Amino acid sequence: MKQNSEDNSQQGIPVSKPGRLVFASNNAHKLREIRSILGSSWEVLSLEDIGCHEELPETSDTIAGNALQKARRVHELFGCTCFADDTGLMVDALGGAPGVYTARYAGEACSPDDNIALMLRNMAGESNRAARFATVIALIDDDGEHLFEGEVKGSIAYRRHGDGGFGYDPIFIPDETGISFAEMSPEDKNRISHRGRATRRLAAYLLGEKK
Repeated sequence: MKQNSEDNSQQGIPVSKPGRLVFASNNAHKLREIRSILGSSWEVLSLEDIGCHEELPETSDTIAGNALQKARRVHELFGCTCFADDTGLMVDALGGAPGVYTARYAGEACSPDDNIALMLRNMAGESNRAARFATVIALIDDDGEHLFEGEVKGSIAYRRHGDGGFGYDPIFIPDETGISFAEMSPEDKNRISHRGRATRRLAAYLLGEKK
């Protein structure tokens, strides 16, 4: 059942103010990246900001499906303009894995370090290191549902490089740079990353809506 605006105000920051968007995530790294790219044109609220403590569904067999599931659930609960994302790392030598299981590659309770360690073990001795990262952002607004996609091609490193970023950043080397995401500044990463590209497409749509 959809919660009314009075309920939303009691549980967290009101979501109905013009220029506010709800991002269906509490991931601090993702929030920082997306807020940086969208800039001051939009105020991006997290699930915690609006008092949403429900675990959102991610049961689709595609990253687009997962993004839509999460956005639909938040929209159902709060009736606000909201968006969600899902990201997949597809490695050629692993038949496209981990794909939709990217965040939980090493198990449901795994850490990013666990995922990296398993990836490096599974790729040990493999000469074909080709991989790609893809992000899909699903936005729901008054005009319906919209998908924005971003992709970057690269390769899996033989070991960790750099201390920045998050997730698989220390072992993913985009083709256009020759260094890992974890070795880049946040600005350089956002310029070429899968999430950066998807978010800029989202921003172009949102800014068009504001004009």
